Amino acid sequence: MASMMFLGASSAAGKSTLSAIVCRLLSRRGHDVAPFKTLNLSLNSFVDRNGGEMGMSQAFQAWACGLEPECHMNPVLIKPHGPGRMQTIIAGRPVEGGDLRERAFRTAMECFASLAERHEIVIVEGSGSAAEINLRSTDIANMRTARETGSPAIIVGDIDSGGVFAGIYGTYMLLEPEDRELVKGFIINRFRGDDSILEPAITKIEELTGMRCLGVMPYLAVRLPSEDSLDISGGGELSGTDVRQAWMDNLERLVDIAEESLDTDLIMDILKDSSA
Repeated sequence: MASMMFLGASSAAGKSTLSAIVCRLLSRRGHDVAPFKTLNLSLNSFVDRNGGEMGMSQAFQAWACGLEPECHMNPVLIKPHGPGRMQTIIAGRPVEGGDLRERAFRTAMECFASLAERHEIVIVEGSGSAAEINLRSTDIANMRTARETGSPAIIVGDIDSGGVFAGIYGTYMLLEPEDRELVKGFIINRFRGDDSILEPAITKIEELTGMRCLGVMPYLAVRLPSEDSLDISGGGELSGTDVRQAWMDNLERLVDIAEESLDTDLIMDILKDSSA
C-alpha cells in the first residue's frame, strides 16, 4: 500500500480539490485508490449506504476514485451547532462525552488500516492549516496522522489569496524538525497568468527547504462540493440538472489541466517511496 497526504498552508487552500484531482488522476490510470481524512469540521455531510455520516468532501473524492463512499473515509466529523456547541460523529455515528480526542484518533487509524488493506493507494487530506502551533498538542488531523500512517506530505498554497511563498515556507519551518522530513513537496494552487514568472521564487523555496515543486494549478472558476463557509468555489460554473454529475464533469476538466500542470512522474515517485 502507498499513501500521500495533502496539507494546507492555510484553510481553504484547495486541499480537498487537489486530493480529489489526484484521486481521479490515479483512478484514470488504473490504480485502486481511496480517499481518507481523519477529521472534518463541516456541516456539509453525506450519509453512506449503511447510514454512516461523513464529510461531503470525502464522498466526492470517493466518487472520483470510482468508489461508493463509506464513513471509514472520514471517521471523525465535527458539526458546529452554534457558539461553543458541536456534535461529534465517530465512525459515522454521533457520540457524547468529554474529551473524545484519543478515542477518535484510535478509531481513525483503524479506519485507515482498513482502507489500506483493501486498496493500493490511499490519498490522505489534512484539516485546516498544518502549522497552527497553538493547537499542535491537540491536532490529530495533520502531522500526527502523517506520522502514524507514514504518509509523505505535500503542502498546498493558494496564490489567489496572496502570500503563497511565505505561507508555504512558514508552514514548513513551523513544523517540528522530524515532521519536516515527511514533507516532500508543494503545489501552488489557483494561479492566474504565465507561471514562468514564479520560477525564481519556486527555485528559492526548493533551495531553502529541500522540498520539490509538484506544479502550479491554474485558477478555474468551477463549482465543487463546499466543505465550509471559507470555500470559494461556490461562485463557479455548474451546469445541468444532475448536481453530482456536474461536479464530476468539473472535476474531469480540472484533472485534464492537472495532467499538464502537475509533475505526475514526481507524484508517482513519492508514492512508490512511501510503499518501500
